[in-house]
Amino acid sequence: MLSLFLRLRLTLSLSLSLSLSLFFSLSLISSLSAQESNSGAWYMYFGNQTFHQRWNWHNELQYRNYNLAGDLEQIVLRTGIGYNLSENNNNVLMGYGFFYSEPYVAGTDEKTETTEHRLFQQYLTRQKFGRFNLQHRYRIEERFLEQEFKMRYRYFLSLHLPMNKASMEKGTIYLSVYNEIFLQNKPPVFDRDRIYGALGYMISPYIRIETGWMTQLFTSHQRGQFQLALFNNIPFKP
Repeated sequence: MLSLFLRLRLTLSLSLSLSLSLFFSLSLISSLSAQESNSGAWYMYFGNQTFHQRWNWHNELQYRNYNLAGDLEQIVLRTGIGYNLSENNNNVLMGYGFFYSEPYVAGTDEKTETTEHRLFQQYLTRQKFGRFNLQHRYRIEERFLEQEFKMRYRYFLSLHLPMNKASMEKGTIYLSVYNEIFLQNKPPVFDRDRIYGALGYMISPYIRIETGWMTQLFTSHQRGQFQLALFNNIPFKP
């Protein structure tokens, strides 16, 4: 009975999360359909190394461009230490991020340089329903910008679906989709929403690569990014 109750609770929670994310995203797409959009490219590396029992080290590098390459938008360095509350799941993590940006001056072709230091705390939990691999991530960020301090709250929901095999193993081609909503502690409360779809390939049980398209929805416009990402989960422990 308890097992059935927990399954029903997880199913209801997942359905509510998916419904809210989908409703919010479709509403934004509808309101922005007539707005101007542009596109760029993000090249990313994500590392997650287990180094002692339930402890892990997150390490990340992102190179973001306003175009396909050569017009730098932002460089992201992020790292953190996490701990699994249960075996291989329910991870809590604290970390630090450094952001170097080159935004354009409005209405000109000139760029400026800005830096941001960021602390973050997150909780990540995974669920599996048949061949569907789901992940929820709840993140809080303390953002130390050059002229002000902000806080931001992020909810990330992703799905991996193996296509040519029954599970995520070496040689698997898989579908990857996610939606992430960003909220701020200062007006406007809504910051952005990210919608992503891609194809991935499991090079080994610990290394995979993805390529796809992500659209960022803002209150006044939208922006698309081609994405290429490498994920490295090779553990440090034997």
